[in-house]
Amino acid sequence: MPTRTPEPTAVTARALARDLARGFMLLFIALANSHYFLSGRPVLGGYPQDGSALDSAVTWLIATFVDGRAFPMFGLLFGYGVAHMVRRRSDAGPRAVRRLLWRRSLALVVIGSLHGLLLYAGDILAAYGVLLFLGAWTVRWKDGRLLATAAFFFVLCALPGDDSLSISTDPPDAALLPPDVVTMVVERAQTTPWIALLGPLGFMCPFLLGLWAGRRGILEQPERFGTLLRVTACAGVGAAVLGAQPVSLMLAGAVPVPDPSTLTLIGPLHDATGVLGGLGYAAAVALSARRLGERRGKVVEAVAATGQRSMSCYLAQSVIWALVFTPFVLDLSSSLTVTTTALLALATWTATVLVAHHLHGRGHRGPFEVLVRRVTYGRRRV
Repeated sequence: MPTRTPEPTAVTARALARDLARGFMLLFIALANSHYFLSGRPVLGGYPQDGSALDSAVTWLIATFVDGRAFPMFGLLFGYGVAHMVRRRSDAGPRAVRRLLWRRSLALVVIGSLHGLLLYAGDILAAYGVLLFLGAWTVRWKDGRLLATAAFFFVLCALPGDDSLSISTDPPDAALLPPDVVTMVVERAQTTPWIALLGPLGFMCPFLLGLWAGRRGILEQPERFGTLLRVTACAGVGAAVLGAQPVSLMLAGAVPVPDPSTLTLIGPLHDATGVLGGLGYAAAVALSARRLGERRGKVVEAVAATGQRSMSCYLAQSVIWALVFTPFVLDLSSSLTVTTTALLALATWTATVLVAHHLHGRGHRGPFEVLVRRVTYGRRRV
């Protein structure tokens, strides 16, 4: 049996599937976040409605495969990582484990709050911190209780309502595109806490499923859980694609916008099937990692290195959004289109992959990963 230690996992011991999943999903995060900055035109679901045929095609692709699908996967991987931390502290008591998780929670809340205040109003790190603060009480729940609670939050996400961003007609507000620094601080100081407190409601289901899967090491053992992973990949991605179509076709302009009562049904459907899609993506990456085995080329290594530095890369994306879209900086929110913004997202992700690969080659972790580990585990070298 391996020795249980409180230290974080060494980079060389990490499973490829988790790092590869985080690395690829950061591209989806960039695609999902960047189009919400576009302004100056009527919008629906964060997409301008007066674009070209190419813009409509790109809108359909992102709404089908990206929006509401990447964040649930990160929630799953977050819970999975927490389960791994708990396994490594199996010799410690519940209080010691909770204190460890609460220190990590505090680091995420502080970093996320500053991120939301200074760079990007849609920060999710603080929401993860709040989720972990609450989730620290769930890590020792029995499997049945974990799965039942996850099912409850999944159903809650699927209930009819008009809160889904996929059907919103609201343009970017002053928190997202502040006209000046004072407005930025004032507006974001009000919105960031709400996102941090309400965000865990949407992440709770994948987080709890991640805890359940992490206890079994499912992503690290695709040869043992191959059938489960294949079923999850096919059913999850299939459900996500089909469930997205009422919204995706509407946003792309292929079908007319339905009446408000129908919108309150298809918006939650898009979001709920997105949770299934996140699970499916994670399973598909795990199966791909198994097929790769030790045959890892530079591209795979670079994407995995990005996943190992996912927080730093996520924050780096926000620096680009702030420079490009903020009205008192470059102010390109009304100039770019859905297509050019998607290309910007791809270029931004590619740049973070190159930087992460460079850091990996030099044996350096991401700066924010080092910071969070130091707060979580103390001043020992990690």
